[in-house]
Amino acid sequence: MTEAKPVRVAVVYGGRSSEHSVSCISAGAIMEHLDPAKYDVVPIGITRDGTWTQGTREGLEIVHGRMPEVELHDELALSLNPATRGRIHNVTRHEHYTEVDVIVPVLHGPFGEDGTVQGLFELSGIPYVGAGVLASAVGMDKEFTKKLLVAEGLPVAPQVVLTGETALDDVQKDRLGLPVFVKPARGGSSIGVSKVSAWEDFEAAVKLAYESDDKVLVEPEICGAEVEVGVLEHPDGTLQASVPAKLLGTTESEEGFYGFDAKYLDEGVSAEIPAPLSEELTTEIRERAIEAFRALGAAGLSRVDFFITEDTYYINEVNTFPGFTPISMYPQVFAADGVSYAELLDTLVQTALARG
Repeated sequence: MTEAKPVRVAVVYGGRSSEHSVSCISAGAIMEHLDPAKYDVVPIGITRDGTWTQGTREGLEIVHGRMPEVELHDELALSLNPATRGRIHNVTRHEHYTEVDVIVPVLHGPFGEDGTVQGLFELSGIPYVGAGVLASAVGMDKEFTKKLLVAEGLPVAPQVVLTGETALDDVQKDRLGLPVFVKPARGGSSIGVSKVSAWEDFEAAVKLAYESDDKVLVEPEICGAEVEVGVLEHPDGTLQASVPAKLLGTTESEEGFYGFDAKYLDEGVSAEIPAPLSEELTTEIRERAIEAFRALGAAGLSRVDFFITEDTYYINEVNTFPGFTPISMYPQVFAADGVSYAELLDTLVQTALARG
């Protein structure tokens, strides 16, 4: 009896996003934990200017504070013909490079997590891990995430959407109060996010956010616990919500909130897993996380972020491809549920293959 041939998995990372380096770190961890007995990994990098190129399994971690980058080697291209799905061509050498069975798009931010690359995969006919075009686009745009959640009766915090403006009127200021958070509408990893405690600092914060996006959100500070719940789809379509994690130390960073440095560079932020919530509330937010997953039409995985106050809770964000760095919450919450990193990845890849 012949042994089953390993599934060839293309792990795609980097990309045209301010989260380029975070993507590299996540990809390095994923490639390290994919079971070599079941999966043959093909690393594929995308440079900051959008060129697909030969990737690597080495050097995808932070070294002495230096963030990793995709280096340009031979240019690669994925076949867009469903009849040759999974075929990758070496453009530089005008020759066949490899064929893959499934793609893990470890891409965060624009041109990776926003439905654009998912559209490419749909055209090519290749199975891929994670949400499709619509859910990726909606999940990336926090304005429309909230609109869909509200339509399903799920609780969200108020927001003001700015498209070109750098100021709020008095009614908006009174409704939001201070402090407020100013953020790009379609950003991630807290890049371009500012906490504003005085209105004279507001314009500078908006201009910073506009450097990452042409649409900006302004949200009130919610005083409460930051709690995250992972959702995992199994090959048979069953959805599993993880135990919740309560973030600790998020306000003690130099940024004053759970910003980029706190997420990836500092060691002051940790998590209490499971979060110290009542059994009733734990059950409720796990159910709400699954409802949010379904509201967006997500697939494969998501991380649903909550603010929990003394008397209520709000869904803050639905991340359709959460970070997979060694300290990221998504792997940690499932590990607390007894699902190892390797088992988590196996489930994601098998779910993508089952979806076809």
